[in-house]
Amino acid sequence: MHNVGTSIEQWSENPRLYFADLEAEVTAAVIAASADLALVLDGQGVIRDLSIRGPQQTELSDVRQWVGRRWVETVSVESRGKISSMLETAAREAASGGPETGAARPERQVNHPLSGGQELPVSYSVVPLGSQGRVLALGRNLGALAAVQQRLVDAQQSMERDYLRLRHTEARYRLLFEAVDEALLVVDANTFNVFEHNAAAARLLGENSRRIIGRPVIDFLAVPSQAGAQALLALGRNAGRGESDELRLAGNAAPMRMVVSLFRQENASLLLLRLIDLTGPAATAEDRPVSEAESLSLTQVVNAMPDAFVLTDMHGRVLAANPAFTNMLQLPPGDAVIGQPLDRWLGRSSVDLNVLISNLRQHGTLRLFPTTLRSAYGEPGQIEISAVAVADAQPPCLGFSIRDVSRRLPADGRSNRQLPRSADQLTNLVGRMPLKDIVGETAELIERLCIEAALELTRDNRASAAEMLGLSRQSLYVKLRRYGIQDMGQGAGSESDA
Repeated sequence: MHNVGTSIEQWSENPRLYFADLEAEVTAAVIAASADLALVLDGQGVIRDLSIRGPQQTELSDVRQWVGRRWVETVSVESRGKISSMLETAAREAASGGPETGAARPERQVNHPLSGGQELPVSYSVVPLGSQGRVLALGRNLGALAAVQQRLVDAQQSMERDYLRLRHTEARYRLLFEAVDEALLVVDANTFNVFEHNAAAARLLGENSRRIIGRPVIDFLAVPSQAGAQALLALGRNAGRGESDELRLAGNAAPMRMVVSLFRQENASLLLLRLIDLTGPAATAEDRPVSEAESLSLTQVVNAMPDAFVLTDMHGRVLAANPAFTNMLQLPPGDAVIGQPLDRWLGRSSVDLNVLISNLRQHGTLRLFPTTLRSAYGEPGQIEISAVAVADAQPPCLGFSIRDVSRRLPADGRSNRQLPRSADQLTNLVGRMPLKDIVGETAELIERLCIEAALELTRDNRASAAEMLGLSRQSLYVKLRRYGIQDMGQGAGSESDA
């Protein structure tokens, strides 16, 4: 090991002893093997030759076009000062006879713009070559490191967004948990110890929070009710849900009903207990049937709604509809829609209704589903649907609230001919237009915007705009007439493109 160290030290102190007789080919091979990117510059900073090592030859094909250009012109604007500084340092070293023996050469990181909007980060160190001003720039490709750093930043931002979303969800849960008047307790499914409770539960049990958390929920029940409650908790743990007929709390003679629901959190099984006072106003409101007057009022409200409302069976066949729905279909008032399948008017095909029914059966509710509604004369209109499934009704049914959005202005005030700003806005067209029409309109829109941008950049110089777009002048004129694009500059018509 000592001999190796001595050898390396001698290299740095007396390089002429070992490298003075190297041929140019050997020196070039050593340079190409030691650097990802090596540039040979003349005294004016123009790149005269370069070398790319390894798999970057296919990735950095743009680099081959640097030969003959000034080095400072191949980097981004913010990196040009670093290039000038490195060239000045190399010139001073050449004038003074070279750097101090054994001194480390500082590296500067610069960015090279590439085609496709990408950038190549490279860390350079420069070495003067003789007294004629030539400079050798040795670079390390930092692309892989930059990609890893970018992935790290993206992961950190994703974690921060998830953490913020989790905090908001927790805040909403806590607000709802504490705001309800019903006593709620969360207990461990294995030990039946209280894990969490709301303020209503503390008032009902007559205990403060410190004396409730961690205690078995059985301790808060009267002795005659404990055996039944124990069996109910075991049933909820095994079957996922259970409900008692009547039980009593310790020191409270009022009859209660306990409803048990199982859920999982962080690989742990928990039980949500609802304690319902059978003599309280909540139970009275829950158990009493809807009066005939209330049912009549609800029917009047639905019929007077400006938005369409449709009630169907679980297969999408219309059971009832309000007048607004028949108005949207341009049908006379009456029972013309009763018994008809909703997909007769809804969506471009039966796919939309099948998607709606599938989601309702799975999730129970659906909000702001965009689709189309065809009138009795086949005229389509843009609508949004919010729907709910009532599976425990007799018979089970689906309710659809339908809103006409064809006259709704865009939220950001954009015209219909402007390019959508995100993929979400393009995907919102699915179901409203065929894929062929979406792709065709988007392609035409992009083509028109590119032509307008080229004319604006060239101040309506048609020849320059055609060259910029890679078109012949005749092809450009054809597209101008197709899209109805007028002269964009004040000097139009003066044949500035001649």
